[in-house]
Amino acid sequence: MKVLSLILSLATAPVAAADVVHFTTEDYPPYNYRVGGEIRGAGYDQVLLMMKEINVPYTIEMMPWARAIALAESEPLHCVFTTAHIPEREKLFKWVEPIAVGRNFMVSHKNSEIKVGTIEEAKAYIVGTQRNDYTQTLLENEGFPKIDLATDLKLTLKKLVTKRIDLMPISEQHYIELQEKGEELAAQFVFSEQKFAIACNADFPQELLARMQGALDKLIADGTQAEIFDTYNLRYTNFGLVAAKP
Repeated sequence: MKVLSLILSLATAPVAAADVVHFTTEDYPPYNYRVGGEIRGAGYDQVLLMMKEINVPYTIEMMPWARAIALAESEPLHCVFTTAHIPEREKLFKWVEPIAVGRNFMVSHKNSEIKVGTIEEAKAYIVGTQRNDYTQTLLENEGFPKIDLATDLKLTLKKLVTKRIDLMPISEQHYIELQEKGEELAAQFVFSEQKFAIACNADFPQELLARMQGALDKLIADGTQAEIFDTYNLRYTNFGLVAAKP
C-alpha cells in the first residue's frame, strides 16, 4: 500500500511506559477490516501514521462494535475508530477528526417493492441496524417504531436479503462495495451525513489529544489522507447530493 511519507516528526517528550494509547475498532470496510491476521483500511492507516508521527506507543484491537465503543467510553487512554461524530456522543468522548466524511443511504433489497423517499415514509417498515451503532441512535431519535437490532452489520444485511427486515441504513462506501460484490441493494434516500472520527475517553489527556489532532491535520494538509482514500478506492455515488471529501 502506497502512502506519502511523513516529512517531519513532531518534537515530543519521552513517553512514560504507562502512556500507551489503546485503540479499538470494528470490521467495517473500507475504513477498518481484517485480511487474514492483518487489520487494514482507510481509518486504520491514518491512525497508524498519526501515532508514528507523534511517537507514542499504542495498541489496536478489532472487536464487535458494542464492546469497542464501550471500552473507549469507560477506560482511560482508550480511543475507538472509525466513529460517527453525532450530537448524542459529543460529551461522551474527546474527538480527533475528521478521518472521513460520509453519508448513509436507507436501502432495501433490489427485488422488494418498497419505494420510500423520506424518513416519514420509511417509518412504516421494519428497519434493521447493528446494536449500539450510531445509526441505532439516529433511528431512535427520528422515532422509528420498528427497529430490528443485530450483533453486526453482516447479520443485518443477511436479514435484509432474506426479507426478515425491509430497510437498513448503510454507509455510501459500504453500499458501493456491496454492489460491486453482487449484492442486490437499492438506495431509497439519503438518511444522514456525518463526520467520522477517533473518539477518545472523556478523561483522555488534553495535551496528547492535541498532538494527535495536529498529526491528523498534517495528514490532511500534505495530501496523505487524500492518497489513502485513493488507495482504498473511496468513491462517492451520484445518488442524491454527492458528499464532499474532507
